[in-house]
Amino acid sequence: MSDMTERNRTQSPEGQTEPQVQTRKAVKRGGGDPAGRGRTTIADGVVEKIAGMAARDVLGVHAMGSGLSRTFGAVRDRVPGGTKAVTRGVKVEVGEVQTALDLEIVVEYGVAIADVAQAVRENVIAAVERMTGLEVVEVNIAVSDVKLPDEEDEEPESRLQ
Repeated sequence: MSDMTERNRTQSPEGQTEPQVQTRKAVKRGGGDPAGRGRTTIADGVVEKIAGMAARDVLGVHAMGSGLSRTFGAVRDRVPGGTKAVTRGVKVEVGEVQTALDLEIVVEYGVAIADVAQAVRENVIAAVERMTGLEVVEVNIAVSDVKLPDEEDEEPESRLQ
């Protein structure tokens, strides 16, 4: 037997020689953290949808967008196969690691506008940062209208059930 074979064998308790199993060391391939092996880009529309949903969740927010955009949105929503425009009233600028948002909201009459704006800002920042990993540098809020209790909605409910 050669020297090499002799070194790779061990003796069992019964005195017989058995081959030793060699294990390979785990080798990390690709060199580094998987998160650093490519780029993730997030489209403006994705951030707009997240922000729109988060803003609508706040009590005191009646609608999003200006009167004109809500009117066109109501018509667009009635088109068969159309979906509700979640991004109405939301504009974003998305960079590689940061984003800035502009929101236009309509508040319910009787609510404290400053409190609603602050709650919208906090909810939008939390949702966007949690879901995208982007740093939100600013959320500008424009209150374009107040929904009075006796006003009829510009977006009537569908009569179809």
